[in-house]
Amino acid sequence: MSEIRMTGEIRTDYDCETTGLPAERWGEAVFKIDEEEIILEVSVEEDVIVSIMAGEGVGWKGTLTGLKQLLKGEIKPR
Repeated sequence: MSEIRMTGEIRTDYDCETTGLPAERWGEAVFKIDEEEIILEVSVEEDVIVSIMAGEGVGWKGTLTGLKQLLKGEIKPR
């Protein structure tokens, strides 16, 4: 059996909660609003890589460190 390297949780305002979803290498959460999708993917292969996508061709992908810097305004999105 593979090693569990991260776990995921999903919560909603309907008091729905799923916790402890095991993952060895990656996990993603997909939220659908009408025909639009917002996707958050986390990969823990060598470094922690985060991808955020909002529809086709719109997104950001980088390291967890890079995401923190982006959110603090220390770097600009490409």
